[in-house]
This record gives sequence, C-alpha cells and structure tokens, in this order.
Amino acid sequence: MTQPSPAKQFSVAIIGGGPAGLMAAEVLATGGVRVELFDAMPSVGRKFLLAGVGGMNITHAEAKPAFLGRYRERQDEIAALLADFDADTLRAWIHGLGIDTFVGTSGRVFPSDMKAAPLLRAWLKRLREAGVQIHTRSRWLGWNADGSLRIQGAAGEQAIQADACVLALGGGSWARLGSDGAWLPLLQERGVEIAALQPANCGFEVTAWSALLRDKFAGAPLKNVTLNLPGTAPRRGEFVLTASGVEGSLVYALSAAIREQIDQQGSSTLHLDLLPDRPLDKVEAALRKPRGSRSMAKHLHSQLGLDGVKAALLRELTTAEQFADPALLASAIKALALTLVRPRPLDEAISSAGGVRFEALDRQLMLRQLPGVFCAGEMLDWEAPTGGYLLTACFASGRAAGLGALAWLRQQPGN
Repeated sequence: MTQPSPAKQFSVAIIGGGPAGLMAAEVLATGGVRVELFDAMPSVGRKFLLAGVGGMNITHAEAKPAFLGRYRERQDEIAALLADFDADTLRAWIHGLGIDTFVGTSGRVFPSDMKAAPLLRAWLKRLREAGVQIHTRSRWLGWNADGSLRIQGAAGEQAIQADACVLALGGGSWARLGSDGAWLPLLQERGVEIAALQPANCGFEVTAWSALLRDKFAGAPLKNVTLNLPGTAPRRGEFVLTASGVEGSLVYALSAAIREQIDQQGSSTLHLDLLPDRPLDKVEAALRKPRGSRSMAKHLHSQLGLDGVKAALLRELTTAEQFADPALLASAIKALALTLVRPRPLDEAISSAGGVRFEALDRQLMLRQLPGVFCAGEMLDWEAPTGGYLLTACFASGRAAGLGALAWLRQQPGN
C-alpha cells in the first residue's frame, strides 16, 4: 500500500471513523500526508465493534464472480474497487496487523478469536504510529464560505483548513452509533446527486399477525426452511418470526428484492417451504394416512414432525378449507404464501441502501461538484447482504478514496 510521497506535505481531513475512513487514513498517512480524522462519536469504529458481537464476519471466501454478484446492480462499480483489494487482499492486510483469520463452514471469514476489538486496537495503534490524529466528539457541520470545514467539538465550533477531504460518514442505520444520515442535506445543497436512503438487510412487516401467533411465537426461529421470491433463486436457511413480521439471515438475503417489489407493487409475496427435504407427493401421502380421532395438528406432528412455530405459521396463513384438505395442505406446506407489506424502519436495519450516486463521482471517488472532496463506505449508493460483503466494500472504497486523494494532491499546481 506504500505510495510515493507528494513533494510537499499536504493535509487531509477525514470525516468518519468507521472502516472506510480509517482505511483512507492509513493510505494517506502511508503516502506522507498529514491526516486528521474527525468522528462525532466518543470513540471510532463503534458500528464495526457492534457488528462483531457474536462473531466478527470480516469477508467471504466464495469465488469472485459470485462474490461480485452480491452487489447486484452496482457490481461493476464495486468490482473496480475490489480489483486490487479483494477478499484475499483484505485477509492478508488483517494478517499484517497480527490477527489470524479462518474460513467458516459457510465460507464466511472470521478473525481467529471471532472478535472485532483486537483488530481495531491493532489498527488504531498502527494509525497513531503513522501520525494520524484522531478527534472524537467532533461533528462535521459542512463548509464555511472560505471552503474550510465546520467542525463542532466540545470546545465549540472550529474551522479546519485542509488540502483535501474524505467523507466516510456511513449510511442511515444505527444512528446511535453515528450513522444518522445527517450529511445528506449538506451534500444535496451543493448539488451532489444522492439516492434516497432505504433500509437494507432489514426485517419486514405483515399486515397483522393474530394475537395468538404474536404473543406465543414472536422471537421464535423457523429453521431449515426455503424462501422463494419470484425472480430470484430459492434460498435455504432460517429466519425469525417477530411481533410485526419476519427478520433474520434468510430474510436479509432477499431484502433488496423484497423492498423493490414492495416499492413497485405495494407488497411482496414469498413462498415458504416448511419441509424442503420432502417432496410434495410424500408430504401429501403422509397427510392422507388415517388420523382417526386425532386433530390435524397432532397428525402434522406425528406424520411430518411439523409443530411449534412452523405449525402455528401454517395454521395462520391457511384457510379452514386448506387446513382440512390433504392436497391443499400439502401444497401450502411446500409453498406457504407469506405477504410482506413494508420494511422495518431504516434505523433498525443492519445497513442502508442509497446514498451518493457513483455517477456523482469520478473514478477516484472524488465528487465532480466538489473538487478535492472524496467519498467512501456505506454513504455511497450500493448495498450487499450480510456475510462480509458490506465490510469488504467499505474497506476497499476507503482505500480507493485515499489513493484517489493522493493522486489528486500530486496533480495540484506547484507540487
């Protein structure tokens, strides 16, 4: 990552202390630039640390074509960022911090101790040794008339003069950790093209659950099921029933397509296979076996092992006619219609879609409207599912913005 130093020492201000901002800081400091980083929170990397609770999934080991496909309509732009800093390069960079990694059974990559804090500590030590100055509790408020940055700190507002600036302000989810989207109007008033922020990797609501289902099964996981959304490949995994709808990894994997269908049609209907290992004819044959005086609920349990939250959801989403007819009930078990009507609020989402459009940036991630101002991380208009894809693109975009700022500084007159 070492770059030739500019002929004179420039200064760059970085706004935002998440992975993208910290990576930009490393690239710039390594390139001989004086770097000051400002973050509104009491400490940097707060969302990064919370994402690591339960296991720090840093990237993914799947083949590059499949990996890039996770970024959907923005895969070409993300591919350019990952061209020389992909998942393997990211792992090597982590190893350079003294942190080992391993690939889990799902292909997800984790630090050997599964924790984010040791990685962040080692990284911050490297940055401080490189001369990066980190200012916390320092909120960016935009620009003064002379082009200086307005920074609100504990001692009041100050004007920061810098030769260039990297914005890495995050998206609009988890505002309590700093990603509050407050930067949107500051860029919009400067004419920067921005796509509206929307929830990504989020839960969704149904019209309403019955009181029985909500009170007894909210929080219960549905394991080993398949969700099928028209136009996408069926996905197998698990999700969780909530008081208002559904959430969890299987839902997050389809969240972009679900959200888009809701935007276009007002709702999104998925089909849930409660028994993906049993073909339809076998399910129907089991249901047609005599049940005597047993209830259908007991028959489902004895013949198919369907009980608990799966049986409750089946009963919730079928009519009395369907529930009483073996053929209709078998079809429902294999393709239970689940209609979702809205995503949960943006601030609850794991990440956000939308942000600064790539069309507003040049290839070095500099804003066309604001020369010398670069953008990186989740504030850019892209999205990806959980599984390490979010962090990988944040790291890569921060690196690209740092390199872009270095190149731009070297091109300035008198350098």
